[in-house]
Amino acid sequence: MAPGERRLRSHRLGIDRAVLWRAALLQAALVVAVALALAAALPESFFEDWGWLSGPLAWLACAALTARILRLPVPEAVVGALLAGLPSAIAVVAGIHWLGVALAVALFALACAHLAMRPSAVAAR
Repeated sequence: MAPGERRLRSHRLGIDRAVLWRAALLQAALVVAVALALAAALPESFFEDWGWLSGPLAWLACAALTARILRLPVPEAVVGALLAGLPSAIAVVAGIHWLGVALAVALFALACAHLAMRPSAVAAR
């Protein structure tokens, strides 16, 4: 498939492939960096008591920063991050936290790739 055909196919799907990959890599890197920083700075007991709050807040902060860096509308990206985080919450309850994070990153990247195709996002770039 020629590059022009791939671009048309992506447009028909309503996603921007370049944003998809940049959002996925950036969100994953930010989440890992924040997780490592928090793990180094705080005792394990903090996460046992406050992980239910600190994890989602860190996820949303990373999503807002990702959206800002990619010049996407931050409020809409944060809503996408909230929705992408729901399967992750189920994974946490099931005991497979990092698999849930990987799924959430993929879903968030799809949301960002879709947001990038909206006229308001294209105009802001």
